[in-house]
Amino acid sequence: MTLPIFRTKPVQPYDESEHSLKRCLSAWDLAFLGVGAIIGTGIFVLTGIAAATQAGPAVVLSFIIAGFACAFAALAYAELSAAVGGCGSAYGYSYAAFGELFAFIIGWDLLLEYGISVAAVANGWSGYFCNALSAIDLPIPVALTKAPELGGIINLPASLIVLLLMFLLILGVKQSAKANNAMVVVKLITISIFIAIACFNVHPENWHPFMPFGWFQTLPDGKTTGVFAGASLVFFAYVGFDAVSTAAEEAKDPQKDLPFGIITSLSFCTIIYILVAGLLTGVVHYSELNVSSPVAHALTLIGFNWASALISTGVIAGLTTVMLVLYYGLTRIIFAMSRDGLLSAFFSKVNPTTQTPVRVIVLCGFIISLVAGLMPLNELAKLVNIGTLAAFAMVCLGVIILRIKQPDMPRPFRSPFSPLFPVLGMVSCCALMAFLPALTWLRFVVWLVIGLIVYFTYSFHNSQLSKNHNS
Repeated sequence: MTLPIFRTKPVQPYDESEHSLKRCLSAWDLAFLGVGAIIGTGIFVLTGIAAATQAGPAVVLSFIIAGFACAFAALAYAELSAAVGGCGSAYGYSYAAFGELFAFIIGWDLLLEYGISVAAVANGWSGYFCNALSAIDLPIPVALTKAPELGGIINLPASLIVLLLMFLLILGVKQSAKANNAMVVVKLITISIFIAIACFNVHPENWHPFMPFGWFQTLPDGKTTGVFAGASLVFFAYVGFDAVSTAAEEAKDPQKDLPFGIITSLSFCTIIYILVAGLLTGVVHYSELNVSSPVAHALTLIGFNWASALISTGVIAGLTTVMLVLYYGLTRIIFAMSRDGLLSAFFSKVNPTTQTPVRVIVLCGFIISLVAGLMPLNELAKLVNIGTLAAFAMVCLGVIILRIKQPDMPRPFRSPFSPLFPVLGMVSCCALMAFLPALTWLRFVVWLVIGLIVYFTYSFHNSQLSKNHNS
């Protein structure tokens, strides 16, 4: 007899009802959602920081290693998103494969990943936005650009951009997708400008030594360096492709379009990352790149100030799309958990006009806006990585479990070489988790303990599976 905490959810589509979402996204909308989420903080910030402090020019290898880990996970996501469906992403897949308790833990984990990501990126967006205003002699008072811990009153731009995105998401997912597509085009143009200029200004001597920090080493102060440590850091650059899977119930043809959107966006962005990382460390010495805007800074150092200004514009657009897609993914996961009874039914109400979960969007908007405005989130970015890696590993395991438990389940897309690729995905994600600091692990465990308290005091008694069993 299966324990109640391990009861699994049957794989079946939801009926078109008041709790359903509007199907309006094409395959290319989904691919652009993925690109919108992936190309942002990673390429504009982490590339330089990882090169300067972790891997040197070998940061290219760090991106390749992190990209491989994501590729295995992406194939697993593609299989489960097409076969299991639902807007809950890894949460929904875990519910079908492992049972309710594990599904809740993964869902709780994803809430941390997406929520902290939006707030952290909002802080980065604020810095670029304030710099742009200062450049045209319209500076914002410093007290309104910093959190209280940093000597300010509130990071007002960070708070306001979250609220602006909240209203955009309330209007409807198709309108949000159109805005995302436009901003993705802008940042791709700016990246193309950098590539075009950098190709003709590479100095090969900047690539020597290629691997100044080695593969991995722990310094006396506890910090880690090397290619593998760089990979665990730049992994944040790939966070977001999984948000495509949260659009399952709003895709026109999810069984075909979701695998296309996930794999296309990840493949394209991986190539862009490797190309930009290689050129960036070839244009200037890696030691010059430990700045908040390494791409723009590199162009300034080689005398292309006009291009540097354009890159800054692309950064603002790029970070906006990252926030938009991650915010969207967060609301859909809460919506899915609420509909299953693991969170209050208050959150699963869909607005009849926009067919969006307005209550969830508004609640998340105000909470994230306050967090973004009042808290500096530098260290919490590492929490995003550990939460994402845990979810990716569970999705890879889910492919194996469901192949065993439900071998005849229709699978429009199948991860190749199973179970080899899913196992490689699990191993690579767990290995990258091992390179994260102990403090990050401690914070992660505390968050999970809070989640377990919520599950056993509310979710266990109110889940739809529990009600169906008792009825």
